[in-house]
Amino acid sequence: MGWIEAELALTALAAMLSPTTLTFSVLVLVLGDRPLRTGLWFYVGGLGATLGIGIVAAFVLGDAAADRTPSTPTTAVAIFDVVAGAFLFTFVVQALRRPPNPKRAASMLAQMQKVASSPAVAIVGAGAALANPGAFIPIALKNISELDPTATDYIVNWVFFTVVSLLPLAVAIVLLLVAREWAERLLEGVRRWLDGNARTIAAVIIVALAASLIRNGIAGLTA
Repeated sequence: MGWIEAELALTALAAMLSPTTLTFSVLVLVLGDRPLRTGLWFYVGGLGATLGIGIVAAFVLGDAAADRTPSTPTTAVAIFDVVAGAFLFTFVVQALRRPPNPKRAASMLAQMQKVASSPAVAIVGAGAALANPGAFIPIALKNISELDPTATDYIVNWVFFTVVSLLPLAVAIVLLLVAREWAERLLEGVRRWLDGNARTIAAVIIVALAASLIRNGIAGLTA
């Protein structure tokens, strides 16, 4: 595995462990009377929106970020890497220094309670807005483009990124299908665990991604 593939995997892992996405995904499953129905439609929304972005990018962006020298990025990509890495690092520092916000937590809870009791089309829309990888999407698009892919390769790599980023929600849905009562108890425990640990774990992964981006960006600018 080259450094570009490794960075893509790290980006997918960071997206998967995003505290906000994890929290929304768990809440949509534990707050409704029909968690399996709600979770499935929420997953469909997030999956469809993310896949749609990647398919469009496969034909619009393609291999624009690729370089003849794979060991270093182009100047434009190097600048993007440095800026994105600095943004992620600053975001993590500010997030860790900021104390928990009860009002924000209550707002998220109220929002997801409303979503959990909504019609299917509204749940799909909420999933598209809340279950996508967010700020990690541009980084993943750049990573795949650097691999000099064909349109098919781009789509395959994007499917990998999408599936990994939504993996916790997919696993939770499967568990609800297999053993609903046990899965519901587990999700309640996960919800409590997220309150105290999600930010720290996500911060470690995001800092590692930020360091990779900055290193690669500096390498490209000084080559």
